[in-house]
Amino acid sequence: MVFSKRLRDGIRRGRITCSIRIWTGPHVKAGGRYRMDEGHIVVDSIAAIRLSDITHDLARESGFSGVSDLLETAKHGAGENVYLIRFRYLPPGAWDVPRPSGEDRSRDGAASASRTSAGSRSDLLRRIRQSTPPGASAKMRRAATTRPSRRRRD
Repeated sequence: MVFSKRLRDGIRRGRITCSIRIWTGPHVKAGGRYRMDEGHIVVDSIAAIRLSDITHDLARESGFSGVSDLLETAKHGAGENVYLIRFRYLPPGAWDVPRPSGEDRSRDGAASASRTSAGSRSDLLRRIRQSTPPGASAKMRRAATTRPSRRRRD
């Protein structure tokens, strides 16, 4: 996502956390990370809205003085679909760590959760490597569970 220079300071400071875009189709996705200056923008959500849903308060939250100011910047090109994008800024070197829900975890709990997560990832990768597509022949299923032979190419 590209932001005008006048908005970037407010984004870096966390005062601007949403943007209205008028596109032909969505150009970002929820969970996506996009470079801005030295840091990144992480998209929390994207929702299709109507032009009439843009209020003065939403324009101010997006860093503009009003709806007309916002629309001058948002409307550029052939797009007619209006999107409300909520995001957060990650400064340089910051990690995008999901916020704990509910109570804060203790150090031991966080480390344990990290080990569990890593274990489940490796288990998932192992299962993917050993899987075969539906309707695969017996030969393909055997090949998925054995090591591939090394063939020489001449």
